[in-house]
Amino acid sequence: MIITKKALPRRTFLRGMGATLALPLLDAMIPAATAATKTAATPVRRLGYVFMPMGCDQSRWTPGGTDGLLGELSPILSSLAPVKEHVTVMTNLELRNAYPGSHATSNAAFLSAAKAKHTESSDYYLGTTADQLAAQQIGRESQLPSLELSMDMLQTTGQCDNGYACVYQNNLSWASPTTPLPSEAHPRIVFERLFGEGGSLAERRAALRKRASLLDWITEDIASLRRELGEADRRRVSEYLDTVREVERRIQQAEANTVGNPLPDLDRPLGVPASYIDHAKLMFDLQVLAMQGDITRVCSFQLARETSNRTYFPETGVADPHHPLSHHGNDPEKVARMSKINAFHVSLFAYYLERLKATPDGNGTLLDHSLLLYGSGIGNPNVHDHTNLPVLVAGGSAMGMKGGRHLRYREPVPLANLHLTLLDKAGVKIDSFADSNGKITELFSPLSV
Repeated sequence: MIITKKALPRRTFLRGMGATLALPLLDAMIPAATAATKTAATPVRRLGYVFMPMGCDQSRWTPGGTDGLLGELSPILSSLAPVKEHVTVMTNLELRNAYPGSHATSNAAFLSAAKAKHTESSDYYLGTTADQLAAQQIGRESQLPSLELSMDMLQTTGQCDNGYACVYQNNLSWASPTTPLPSEAHPRIVFERLFGEGGSLAERRAALRKRASLLDWITEDIASLRRELGEADRRRVSEYLDTVREVERRIQQAEANTVGNPLPDLDRPLGVPASYIDHAKLMFDLQVLAMQGDITRVCSFQLARETSNRTYFPETGVADPHHPLSHHGNDPEKVARMSKINAFHVSLFAYYLERLKATPDGNGTLLDHSLLLYGSGIGNPNVHDHTNLPVLVAGGSAMGMKGGRHLRYREPVPLANLHLTLLDKAGVKIDSFADSNGKITELFSPLSV
């Protein structure tokens, strides 16, 4: 039998002046030799990390029950109900190397599980983070090895917490023990990084003046591509392009709403959504687009820096700044208000999971083909401890992960074990990670009866 069908290369881009658009996974990207037997192209594996600062109220976080099944969701986790079958809550994980206990070490150890050198100067030292180990291996095949995002524009310097340099609180991701990777909080910069083609600053500014939308530059390429695709692929491309255009529209709207906003400098443009929730959802949508177009396979996102004094009013009804409220002194009213902030952050993660679940990818969805870790490096913020961390994992059904569960451990388990396990399932093969002492195989095993 002679197979004549030609496959569209996976790394296919639509290009225009100052713009390049990666495509989502299409049936037309099936290798020609397998086109007669496959109905969808083989998906890639992805990893995502979302950091929640300053711990939480464990009494309102931890689900009830002890049988391993995720029963009724706790108040903080209630927004996860639509994706509950894709989520596993993990109780009694710890970060031993985050002690003696501080906000700085909480942030620094979350993805590294390493002990931060106690210094206020530039001789800081930590460890390579889990996301960057993934970037070194599975990230090599994508346009961007990894994507580091945050919600805070502020990058403080000097000493920030108990004699620790601010670099530990500013950065979740470290490419090496001495190389922190700055995160980006501006949607326009992220958008241009994902879809811009670069060029000189003058060229990019000129292109911005001319185009109403990135997609306007590639209209002819889009039309030509659609003529080559089947009906299912045409629909998939149309949905993807609609999402790109909507995300760009929201960025443009935020820029237009900036009082006295001059022409944006694409190296550091103006215009961020005024509302935290609008900003956060836009940043999550950019991550979905980055994964959908296989622009990157590894994302990290810091919902706020440790010691953040941000308020989340009116979204939560709580006017208190987050950091002072986390030092609640066991005042029941303060704890209750803090838990509303915790629930708000989880609701944003739920939004992310629902977006991933709604996005087709090969023979499943982006959620099926992604492993997501959400959590904090602090357990009880009132005492700065790093035990019984609020942690959950989601997605990964195509990699064998079993959702809808609550894994509760009698003795503390290193968070490093979870990092090692997720890396392994994503195809990153290492013998150990930080203070790990094994893998968490029960995440991918049926519950014993």
